[in-house]
Amino acid sequence: MNTQRNTQPNNHPEVLSFYDKATNTISYIVIDPATKHAAIVDSVLDYDPKAGRVSTASADEMIAAVKAHDLTIDWIVETHVHADHFSAAQYLQQHIGSGVIGIGGQIAPVQSNFADMFDMGIDFKTDGSQFDHLFQDGESFKVGTIEAKAIYTPGHTPACMSYLIGDAVFVGDTLFMPDYGTARCDFPGGDAHALYASVQRLFTLPPETRMFTAHDYQPGGREPAWETTVGEQKAKNVQIREGISEDEFVAMRQKRDATLAAPVLILPSLQVNIRGGDLPDPSGNGRRYLKIPLNAM
Repeated sequence: MNTQRNTQPNNHPEVLSFYDKATNTISYIVIDPATKHAAIVDSVLDYDPKAGRVSTASADEMIAAVKAHDLTIDWIVETHVHADHFSAAQYLQQHIGSGVIGIGGQIAPVQSNFADMFDMGIDFKTDGSQFDHLFQDGESFKVGTIEAKAIYTPGHTPACMSYLIGDAVFVGDTLFMPDYGTARCDFPGGDAHALYASVQRLFTLPPETRMFTAHDYQPGGREPAWETTVGEQKAKNVQIREGISEDEFVAMRQKRDATLAAPVLILPSLQVNIRGGDLPDPSGNGRRYLKIPLNAM
């Protein structure tokens, strides 16, 4: 766990970072030091694909931190429907006892696409109602007394949302650390042109804005890292720094994406994450099942 301490209580949230080595995911607790109110961003529910076993060690670590810091959780937000880990949003809300579960308002078409792939039945709603709140582009909200804003950043998926909380922006998979680049754009509804535009929008934020990524893949074997700044991304990002044109970026992204394998957990995780982190209902024998559609990807 990595902690950054506050110096400006009304604009500079304290950020607790939680690195999940199994999925290279970083989750966050974003705290208003003045009120001890907080938001959770991109939580992880542990899943062992070999055993088909769900566990809660990562989520329980976050719960322990919430208790240790005596926090009130206002929000439990997702930057997008993750394809590489399960969301712990439902588990956290149940065990913390608070927190509005939110995601970008464009979740409905993502649900429609994958509900059909997984044959989830006519009772599965594809209107985002599994989440407590659907953020719209530019929507303002608060974490304690800290002003926050949802920024629509599609490209990796059509429903990606970044969250600007005080002087910190949480960008999900839109951008990685400057030495790695950007998200892939070959998932259903992904679009490299849209991703380029989304990154340019993030680049209009003040250069000193702290930027937190949802993953780190440790290029060159370096230690995991997940905090940078808008200015550093603009100057140094290996795929989309200033001076790289849209055509250059799209050509690079499409060529690279054509070589990438599907994430190991894409099929199980999508079924959980379009439900807001809720596991499938038990079958008649009391067991829960995930479906693996053949030749569907």
